[in-house]
Amino acid sequence: MNQRISIVDYGSGNLRSVRNALANVAPRARVTVTSDAAEIGAADRVVFPGQGAMPDCMRKFEESGLGVAVADAARTKPFLGLCIGQQMLFECSDEGDTPGLGLLPGRVRALPRAEGFKIPHMGWNEVWQLGDHALWKGIADGTRFYFVHSFYCDPAEPALAAASTRYPDAFTSAIARDNIFATQFHPEKSGGTGLTLLSNFANWNP
Repeated sequence: MNQRISIVDYGSGNLRSVRNALANVAPRARVTVTSDAAEIGAADRVVFPGQGAMPDCMRKFEESGLGVAVADAARTKPFLGLCIGQQMLFECSDEGDTPGLGLLPGRVRALPRAEGFKIPHMGWNEVWQLGDHALWKGIADGTRFYFVHSFYCDPAEPALAAASTRYPDAFTSAIARDNIFATQFHPEKSGGTGLTLLSNFANWNP
């Protein structure tokens, strides 16, 4: 049976680009955008995206009733968080003093303002890997990915950080623990390199 990849839909925005990118790199997989807890529970892999403001995303997520299904997936199967989906995994965000899901220890903080650096951080920037990981396979250190954000994850445990980026100060741009990998950047908007990362996720067996 072909593997099933579920993209969690809790009303956070247009998920078509994420689905199309995954279908491109995993043509034999059943890739679905779903708001059904049973389908998320039956999936072999789960993608947890998000865009916009964290208070709005958390409100929509709580209203969706998918909390238990997503928490179970984050504990038991390959799990990929994207952008706000990464931030929501942590305990709390400075954006509206919003509680997160608390699946990972740490806080989401505002990017510091600096002369010559616009907020939000929007565009291509270098991602520096902080260690070996299966999702970095075939991706050179310092490769540029596409970002759109004003906040970043500050993990309480340094070992959670899988990559860093400078704008102008260094911030954590990817995290990893066991079966969880999550990025502040958008692999689905990052051209061929982003597709490589998504292909790695589709073939990852943590």
